Amino acid sequence: MEALEKHRFARTSPQKARLVADQIRGLHVEKALEVLTYSPKKSAALIKKVLESAIANAENNEGADIDELSIFKIFVDEGPTMKRIKTRAKGRADRIFKRSSHITVVVADN
Repeated sequence: MEALEKHRFARTSPQKARLVADQIRGLHVEKALEVLTYSPKKSAALIKKVLESAIANAENNEGADIDELSIFKIFVDEGPTMKRIKTRAKGRADRIFKRSSHITVVVADN
């Protein structure tokens, strides 16, 4: 039994979100929620919400036992990038890339 949840267009860079995703990959959901709760990173809060939603999907839609769930797959794909301009001296301009992510969490029972 598997339950999937996605957060598309999350306003964090994929590189930063993957650091958090790598910490919880393969963990039991209870331990993963604990790690995410005490992580100081912005991505941890985003991933925690997606994980909680995936757990709720497994419980309500699939009838799974929460105590047996673990993170089967977690991956962060690159979303669209917003391009902005930052003005510089002497009439020049620099590009600012505001990146976004698509976070996917799949939970499954052991």
